[in-house]
Amino acid sequence: MGGAADADDGSLEAIDASNPVRSFGPSRNDTRMAPAHSGALRHQPLKCYPKLTKKPALAEENIMGLAVMIAGLVLFLGVHTLTTQRDLRARLIASTGEGGYKAGYAMASLLGLVLIVWGFAHYRSEGMIELWTPPRALKHLTVALMLPAVILVVAAYIRGHIYTAVKHPMLSGVKLWAVAHLIANGDLGGIILFGSLLGWAVFDRISLKRRADAGGPPIPVGGWGNDLIAVAVGIVAYLALAFAFHPVVIGVPVVGV
Repeated sequence: MGGAADADDGSLEAIDASNPVRSFGPSRNDTRMAPAHSGALRHQPLKCYPKLTKKPALAEENIMGLAVMIAGLVLFLGVHTLTTQRDLRARLIASTGEGGYKAGYAMASLLGLVLIVWGFAHYRSEGMIELWTPPRALKHLTVALMLPAVILVVAAYIRGHIYTAVKHPMLSGVKLWAVAHLIANGDLGGIILFGSLLGWAVFDRISLKRRADAGGPPIPVGGWGNDLIAVAVGIVAYLALAFAFHPVVIGVPVVGV
């Protein structure tokens, strides 16, 4: 019986060697599958497929930070959207007085801003939820776009030809700032934060076309001297944001990285 079994094994190996088409599995002579140490299984399974790993669920700390930030965005942007509703704003001023309206507006805005800052900082400290990884070139583009964004914001208060040409440099600066940060941040919290601010700025700009009044106190418009001052102040503010505020307060260096 043992000799017959050996013969059968030999004939199978001969068939495998002579006709590889009929051989559907690894040959017993194929030592590539055999371990070097003795006592192990003769054949090991091919590791053709990567090991599947379950994506970790969102941490409660991340959700809490995002929830607080979103609540702050709703409060902060909701109050600022109130200025676009001129009839409702007029009724609130009539019922609370102009002083009461301004006090309530300032307190609600401040509370919303605090919630946004605390929620976003808490979310970042617990590990951001990355959706995509922006290339390094986009981060350099963000640094470049921030300079005109800051100058536009300054030009909204130091008014000259920049203000006359752009019409609403504050909103233009906010939109440019939001877009610049959107292309450099691929995490969920950053997309929600900067996307919300971009959406508000676009909405407010559209609403301005339908208003009869400017919605703000009149500021004298000067000439080229005001433009030079706006550019100079904007450059100083930009350098302060890049070299002091962003790395120290935000904790994210933006220059030389």
